[in-house]
Amino acid sequence: MELFSAVFWLALLKIVFIDLMLAGDNAIVIGLAARNLHPSVQKKAILYGTAGALVIRIVATVVVLWLLKVPWLLLVGGILLIWIAYKLLADQGEEHNDIKAGSSLWVAVRTIVIADAAMGLDNVIAVAGAAEQHLVLVIIGLLISVPIIVWGSTLFIKLINHFPWIIYVGAIVLGYTASHMITEEHRLVPFFTEHPALRILFIVLVVAGVVFAGYRKRSSNNRRSGEQQRSYS
Repeated sequence: MELFSAVFWLALLKIVFIDLMLAGDNAIVIGLAARNLHPSVQKKAILYGTAGALVIRIVATVVVLWLLKVPWLLLVGGILLIWIAYKLLADQGEEHNDIKAGSSLWVAVRTIVIADAAMGLDNVIAVAGAAEQHLVLVIIGLLISVPIIVWGSTLFIKLINHFPWIIYVGAIVLGYTASHMITEEHRLVPFFTEHPALRILFIVLVVAGVVFAGYRKRSSNNRRSGEQQRSYS
């Protein structure tokens, strides 16, 4: 992949989009960790915490990029990413009552960094897959998307609430990235090279399967939630 070619920019756009799709929980953590601080200190906590989380995210993604070169780990990473894509659609948003508000600047910073590291595995795997072994893409993509996560994620979450179809676009992108990772597994490349039609069919089936399964789970959750609300009223 040549730097700043059309393929490069497309991959970079995919990385930023994936990060934004998976950033909702991270934004909630940042807000919860800093909620008890004075407004003047909150900005510092968010800035320092995000900087620490960004460094850890880059290091973790570099490690995953290296691991994906090990035989069969592209396959494993692709399967994990399929699960992440499904969960993106299936989950209705989890509560984070276990995230404690920091009582001081550095306590809040520590909380943000630790919580982001614990919750960032899905982002790391997705970004590593979308980067296609390209380290420069990883770093540029994270440098662009993390500040957006900090200052623009609330707006993005509202956008998703108004236009739910964006979630499905995200799931499709993740499903495509996952299936592409699997077909790029070194041990499977000869098979898919010999049968390009099967490669296309496999990618289509993975993407369609993720969207269908996620939609069914999401619909089931909505029905269950509606029934519970009616029973309480």
